[in-house]
Amino acid sequence: MVLYFSGTGNTEYIAKLIADGLGDECVDLFDRIRTNDKSPLYSEKTYVICAPIYVCEMPLFLMKYLRSITFNGNNKVYFVFTSGGYCGSAKVQAKLFSRRKNLKCLGCVEFVMPRNYVANNKYAMDDEEVIYSKISESTKKVKQVVEAIKNENRLKTRHVWLFETLIIAPFAPVWTKYKLVAKDFYTTDECVGCRICEKVCPLNNIEVVDKRPEWGESCTHCMACIAKCPKKAIEYGNVTQGKTRYLLKDYVHTKIANQ
Repeated sequence: MVLYFSGTGNTEYIAKLIADGLGDECVDLFDRIRTNDKSPLYSEKTYVICAPIYVCEMPLFLMKYLRSITFNGNNKVYFVFTSGGYCGSAKVQAKLFSRRKNLKCLGCVEFVMPRNYVANNKYAMDDEEVIYSKISESTKKVKQVVEAIKNENRLKTRHVWLFETLIIAPFAPVWTKYKLVAKDFYTTDECVGCRICEKVCPLNNIEVVDKRPEWGESCTHCMACIAKCPKKAIEYGNVTQGKTRYLLKDYVHTKIANQ
């Protein structure tokens, strides 16, 4: 069983390619997370957990949810990360999670995908050439990962140094709590009150009132609301003004589909 959460499509794309290659079920955790559905999972095949990287780890809300459910059937698990280029201590996070859930971790693998985090000034968004290159390379990489999973071979990713874990482990929760906040989100006059932003928020943090969205206190900066707004009417302070939003579906059906 392939499980995934995806904000702007990167993780969903890789998860579905892996599931297709394995001939396995692919489960989007979005609805389960939104409704707090903690019903047990059952899979006869090895579990494959696919997750994006936020603040150098798998998203804290996703890990909290995964810890809350029971994994029945097969007791083996792989982890697949999608990142802009650095997975931090996610490998250590995955191993600790597996031990806690009595699952045998058969390894982790990273796919470098286009940047989607438009709400920052530190890292520039990728240009089209880089976007297509990253998606293409990751698409090619899926085949070897699928073969490894089929044969239950161990997947290997870069070594995580102790100092990385010692820095990231306490840093990620603090940064998530105080920096990944929603107070700077707002809509321009282009907003038509379509409610898409409300529907795509995994944490139920957006409510449309009088045809305008209002953000609550829970936010993970998944970028789903700002990227999926059909009118490009959502901004984050003055950081996102004039920047191109990223959605994988805007790219994957053109050049990549023909390769």
